[in-house]
Amino acid sequence: MKRIPIIVGLLLVVFCGRSQERPVIFKVMAWNILHGANDIENGPQNAIEIIKEINPDVILMVETYGSGKRIADSLGYNFHLIAAKGTALDDKGVNLSIFSRFPFGERIDTEYPFYLGGREIFVRGHKIRFFSNWFHYLPWSDEPEGMGKTAEELLVWEKTGAKYEMIQKVLPYIKKYSTETDSIPMIFGGDLNTPSHLDWGSETKDIHNGLEVPWYSTKVLEDVGLLDSYRMLNPDPIASPGITWNTKGKTDSHRIDYIFFKGPKLRAIKSESHQAFLNAPLVINGKTIPYPSDHGFVVTTFQLLDLR
Repeated sequence: MKRIPIIVGLLLVVFCGRSQERPVIFKVMAWNILHGANDIENGPQNAIEIIKEINPDVILMVETYGSGKRIADSLGYNFHLIAAKGTALDDKGVNLSIFSRFPFGERIDTEYPFYLGGREIFVRGHKIRFFSNWFHYLPWSDEPEGMGKTAEELLVWEKTGAKYEMIQKVLPYIKKYSTETDSIPMIFGGDLNTPSHLDWGSETKDIHNGLEVPWYSTKVLEDVGLLDSYRMLNPDPIASPGITWNTKGKTDSHRIDYIFFKGPKLRAIKSESHQAFLNAPLVINGKTIPYPSDHGFVVTTFQLLDLR
């Protein structure tokens, strides 16, 4: 009889311990910093100040070009350069990198490190695969709706340049890791240099010359199960366009930078984008910082779900 209170007590300890566990929440930033953020005076330092204000746990960086290690070290991040083993971490010819406040696991190398690579990261002990990517901008039009093409013709045009060729090369990697997300979630982000099919549907046809275009470059990711975190949490493309590309004096605003994810253990709970013209003031958290890039950035907060 004396065992019953002891067992009940142990169960209460376990139950209370689990009920008091804090949810695993972390923030991911995807940013093309433009030529290592070196196109304006004090650009890398300005990038540091912006990252400090955003305070992400993981950064998927594009156009690192030698500045990544300095930025990572100044902010206390672990740094992974997406390049062949042994490449100098300040190599000015390397495009992609990943920063993390959490420990790194295994490398995820591809044959095409200039536009796709990754790293396992242990987020409070949970393994997640992170991928940083860049796709070529060609073919590009500031206003595709003004090209005089039908939606079908635009889809044919979209496949005429380097972007489509790049996607075909890395798609096998994306498909492979996307099939393993029941056990190991994946987060894929960076600069796709393409508008989204989710921003060219029936809701936006009035601003796109009556066109609804299921752009291949983003639709192909949806077809393998990847979810667009920003548009999932901001479903109205008119009210929340999420613009990350806009050239001063032009009509060419588009959302071309993304964070995708897949896996039942992952839930996106908040996503936002920030954008400013190159060397124009970005006001964030009440601070004004000259903006070092021509791309905006996207930030998504995730929660890891306990599916035990």
